[in-house]
Amino acid sequence: MEFKKVKREFNLVGMKNRGLFANFGKEVPVFAHEFLKRADEIKNHTETEIALYEPKRTADQKEGNYYVGLIVDGALNEIPSGMELIEITHDYMTIRGKISEITDLHSKLSIWGEQQGYKRNMESYIIETYHPIENSEEEVEIYLPIYT
Repeated sequence: MEFKKVKREFNLVGMKNRGLFANFGKEVPVFAHEFLKRADEIKNHTETEIALYEPKRTADQKEGNYYVGLIVDGALNEIPSGMELIEITHDYMTIRGKISEITDLHSKLSIWGEQQGYKRNMESYIIETYHPIENSEEEVEIYLPIYT
């Protein structure tokens, strides 16, 4: 398990939705599955799936926005109906591991960031990219936005 601080640019085409934070774990994969049925409409897409999550800023905030999408390479002339082109460049702290350990990965990354003195940027989306591994469980790479 390797923690890192990186500056990263993401270019993606995705669809926006809104839901209860408590339901993200079940709701986002279902929405992503529906989105992927339209993947062939997106030119220049890579096979890398991505999700952006609005961070929960206060204990009483119940709902948040999220996007599901695919990372794209190069310029796009057309964006499919109902989708958005999103370009984000930010500083992040990041970790990669098994998707079955996603809750633990988020927790360990947050603790590591605090120990390093990083301050979370709660105005920017949390990003996760998903990576199928042949003959193995899918991996997730988590990017938590930070101030520098």
